[in-house]
Amino acid sequence: MKIIAVIPARYASTRFPAKLMQDLGGKTVILRTFEAAVNTQLFDDVFVVTDSDLIFKEIEKNGGKAIMSIKEHESGSDRIAEAIENLDVDVVVNVQGDEPFINKEPLQKVIEVFKNDLEKKVDLASLMREITDWEAIENPNNVKVIVDQNGLALYFSRSVIPYPREKNVGVRYFQHIGIYAFRKAALMDFYRLPMQSLEASEKLEQLRYLEYGKKIKMVETTHVGIGIDTPEDLEKARLML
Repeated sequence: MKIIAVIPARYASTRFPAKLMQDLGGKTVILRTFEAAVNTQLFDDVFVVTDSDLIFKEIEKNGGKAIMSIKEHESGSDRIAEAIENLDVDVVVNVQGDEPFINKEPLQKVIEVFKNDLEKKVDLASLMREITDWEAIENPNNVKVIVDQNGLALYFSRSVIPYPREKNVGVRYFQHIGIYAFRKAALMDFYRLPMQSLEASEKLEQLRYLEYGKKIKMVETTHVGIGIDTPEDLEKARLML
């Protein structure tokens, strides 16, 4: 089984433009993320996929592998699918470009799903963590997920799911953590199939997979990623080095 990591890296960012090219202890954020992914030693190859000449050159001049996007893309899945269409791979792991402090454990968990899935029934694997604070549960920026007894995703939503009409029935609430591993075939299907109403309504790309019948295996974790979304996050990251 050939497993690669792909890091989608857009130059523009609504909250923090050019954040991936910011200096973080003498190296750019995107280069630190790339090197951290390589250093996990989980992957047969690691690629950065970008729409930016600056990011492309930054990775290439430091000995890494970069792929330029040909088209504009609405989602990370689309950007990755275009890049890997002609690559001979089995499983693709999406690594967030703004997380330079990559933790090996959650990546290992999503990869293990495919190593244990001998009948190849799972199309995607992703992560979730339990949340208990009601303000966090109600926050639409925290995407919630519910699963069946086999850990397969039933639905993702920005709303509170399940709705707590009955209290004290032992319901646990889970936040979706956006680390994905895909079978290549599922990713290419996503790329070729049009957006449906649920995805359009919630603005959650993972719903396209569910709407077309793909199976998403969710793995519980306690991991919380350290992403760089704002200049304040960058300052905190500099203190961590």
